[in-house]
Amino acid sequence: MRMRITIAGVSLVAVVAAVSILLVGERPHSVAAPLRPGFHVSGGRLYDADNREFVMRGVGHNHVFYPERTARVFSDVKAMGANAVRVELSTGVIAKRNDAADVAHVIALCRQNRLVCVLVVSDTTGWGYRPAAIAQARAVDYWISIRQALIGQEKYAILNVANEPYVLDNYQKWPADTADSIRRLRAAGIRHTLLVDAPDWGQDVSFTMRDHAAEVFAADKYRNTVFSIHMYGAFFRTTTVHDYVGHYLAAKLPIAVTEFAYTHHDGDVDEDAIMAEAQSQRIGYLAWSWSGNSGDVGNLDMVTAFNPRALTWWGRRVFNGPNGIRQTSHEATVYTP
Repeated sequence: MRMRITIAGVSLVAVVAAVSILLVGERPHSVAAPLRPGFHVSGGRLYDADNREFVMRGVGHNHVFYPERTARVFSDVKAMGANAVRVELSTGVIAKRNDAADVAHVIALCRQNRLVCVLVVSDTTGWGYRPAAIAQARAVDYWISIRQALIGQEKYAILNVANEPYVLDNYQKWPADTADSIRRLRAAGIRHTLLVDAPDWGQDVSFTMRDHAAEVFAADKYRNTVFSIHMYGAFFRTTTVHDYVGHYLAAKLPIAVTEFAYTHHDGDVDEDAIMAEAQSQRIGYLAWSWSGNSGDVGNLDMVTAFNPRALTWWGRRVFNGPNGIRQTSHEATVYTP
């Protein structure tokens, strides 16, 4: 929601395995499943191409406005322990278009740094509220137009279809539009895991995504869609976080927290609850954001002026605190020899 110009009769082995996944820092388990082209969803969990459960632990980076910083950012966040980075792209509406060649370069940089690339169109932020914002359907047009840079990279890249494309007065359109977006991407030959942002500036205060997630998931012929929730002021206490996430876990639908911070314009955020819930339930999180936020949200920078030696309080919390990235992140096994 930021505004910017920016898991008597039981075998011992099974008991040990069940306990191990609850231990902090324990690598998530694998499942016996047929090989897929890349990341895929099974039983409400995300798996990589080696059929190992993958739990995202990373941060956001605004490649749109800081393309010259991207290579160094990826190197720095990897050194800090991240296993994924969410990279903002533009269709050309709000900034210079990130064309197929540039997106291929971004994925190559992710691969060089053994990071999973979560690519997201940012031009859709606040559609229906911000005059320059575009509809989610146009983000789909963009992905299809650069598909030559995407196809073949399913092991390394995840597509976050559109950032916060539905706000507070057009959330009713989310189910039908999102299902249609998924169908169009699949028809175009794009088999990547898809992330779809919730309405209401990503926070789903209307519970539209929660209540329609099953039908939207069913719209994906590959059943390879993950639901993306942004946790800002609407997630200000432990019960709110736990109850929301619990709905998806009970329904065996995949969910990830792809943006959160410790505060925002809409109030305080319970970052401790978010990170603890994500770790205990093996849910991915991508904190907002590494550096370069505009003045009104500059306090959400994790490092000052892109300097990894200048961690802010927020950066120290995300990387070094309880349930933080250093403590809980595991590299995707597709990068393990």
